[in-house]
Amino acid sequence: MERDELVGWLRLTLTPGVGNGACRRLLAAFGLPGAIFSQSDAALGQVVTAAQILALQTQPPELPALLETTWQWLQEGRDQRCILALDDSRYPAALLATDDPPLMLYAMGRIDLMPEPERSIAIVGSRNPTPQGDSNARAFARALSAAGLTVVSGLALGVDGAAHRGALEGHEDSPGTPAAARLSTIAVIGTGLDRVYPKRHLSLAHRIAASGLILSEFPLGTPALAHNFPKRNRIIAALAQGTLVVEAALQSGSLITARMAVEQGKEVFAIPGSIHSPQSRGCHALIRQGAKLVESAQDVLEELRLPAGVTTVRVITAGTTAASAHSHAAQSDRSGLLQCLGFDPVSIDALVARTGMDTATLLAQLLELELDGQVARLPGGLFQRMAIA
Repeated sequence: MERDELVGWLRLTLTPGVGNGACRRLLAAFGLPGAIFSQSDAALGQVVTAAQILALQTQPPELPALLETTWQWLQEGRDQRCILALDDSRYPAALLATDDPPLMLYAMGRIDLMPEPERSIAIVGSRNPTPQGDSNARAFARALSAAGLTVVSGLALGVDGAAHRGALEGHEDSPGTPAAARLSTIAVIGTGLDRVYPKRHLSLAHRIAASGLILSEFPLGTPALAHNFPKRNRIIAALAQGTLVVEAALQSGSLITARMAVEQGKEVFAIPGSIHSPQSRGCHALIRQGAKLVESAQDVLEELRLPAGVTTVRVITAGTTAASAHSHAAQSDRSGLLQCLGFDPVSIDALVARTGMDTATLLAQLLELELDGQVARLPGGLFQRMAIA
């Protein structure tokens, strides 16, 4: 994008009171932003309101500073940074097909590889997952990435971060589409691309930019504002063939992404969990509404209409069945304790009652299982068994 084009697009997006819908009508009527600002009031009045005409006549005060910041940002990373406006041939076709495509899409990373929804899966879920939920997200993402799919998520804490990490791991040893020919993972963020939120994901963001893509519709300098995160979910849903919800409470933003996926005619998958866990209720609600219940990455692969080059091999993930986990546990001297644990969070007092062990012996065995990765210690003095391959 040239500097004079950037001026017009930034001014259009910054104009107060002129939303995406009005902007698209103006673009359809007059062409590029530069042409819009040269129109007469009478011509503009055929498309927008009198208040919007007045706003279009006034240059936003923040435009000069944002223009300089954005232009410098582009120049400093020509090979890894770009801005895709609606008229750019590289703009994702899947986004154009939605009801509310962003006017501008800021991109950083492997910009030579644009998103292919038919080769992508969105993985979303709770910001505060259970240990099993975090493990499931990472394992499913790794298996699906290794099978040749790009994993799309939102770089948030919890499930999003685990999904990105799993995708990066799977991308490294993919037996499907050559890794260099596809994106490892796409992070759609709710801030400007010059900011990373949460800050603890800074190193993860660098890893994503190296083999994947980070996208945002928000101008540089945009801070973490609560209302921007649900808004970006429509992009996550659009850039994938289906959406997998790992864990979600009933009021989770992940359910917004799932709803948007359904509205776009995409598949929705959900991993079931404990009936006692609030983090499972959103997934159970989705399943009751028609989402596909999945227990392994292969379940997802079998449901998707996969293009050539995506491998449909059976990969056992951390979401493996309880029977498989029992088989693993049977090889351990502590299999009896694992069976007494079940898969729901449980207190020490309840375990004492189930096993007949004294508290000291029980705590010692639980510590061994925790160090072995078979048990997780939860807040409130609870323990939970981890399903493992």
